[in-house]
Amino acid sequence: MPRPILIVEDDQDIAEGLRYNLEREGLTTCIALTGEQGLKAALDEQNPPSLIVLDLLLPGMKGTELCRRLRREPSTRRTPIIILTACISETDVAAGLDLGADDYIKKPFSMREFVARVRAVLRRTEESMNESYEDARFVIDFANMRIACDGVPVNLTRKEFALLTALAGNADRIKTRQQLLDEVWGYSYYGDTRTLDVHIRRLRQKLGGRTDPIETVVGVGYRFVGCSEKTAQLDEIESRR
Repeated sequence: MPRPILIVEDDQDIAEGLRYNLEREGLTTCIALTGEQGLKAALDEQNPPSLIVLDLLLPGMKGTELCRRLRREPSTRRTPIIILTACISETDVAAGLDLGADDYIKKPFSMREFVARVRAVLRRTEESMNESYEDARFVIDFANMRIACDGVPVNLTRKEFALLTALAGNADRIKTRQQLLDEVWGYSYYGDTRTLDVHIRRLRQKLGGRTDPIETVVGVGYRFVGCSEKTAQLDEIESRR
């Protein structure tokens, strides 16, 4: 049985409308009308959601708090979340994305746009479902958000790990700057695009080594090339000099 899309929305008419349009596309859904109900449904071990559509303005537990709690739980830390919001403030939107949401949609919205966004997030999630990556220097456990470099654990922020996942989960494939911004910061990101370069620089520093595992493709984006056995041997020889 396919995993459902969990709709957490206190307006039942809106929730039913979302359900109708998703199920018309062949997707399975379930509805929660409060944050508390949403938390319980999201943590259901028997029927965990494949994606969560989350309204921010919920009675009781607010959507922001629910998003924060879901990102702390091991079972939902990687479950994609799309935020629905009536807020128009860029600060509010950025805050939602910083909590770990994958995308957001401003109310009012068209159902065609909504379904397209859901499918896009599901597709990106499926493409990055490799459970691990390993080469001569790096061992990356995507599911548990862990990375070791030369056998030593590396501490990354959530954004840094999301960026590493987008790159290493598609190793040797070029990721454009816009693709990385979409995947890590969400569609229609309003902030300074230079934030991507800052995070790439920090990630490179933390990964260390004499050979850069992240290749810059000038004018296009970045590509994760990792570290081959030959490169690791050359680095080891160089370190002994």
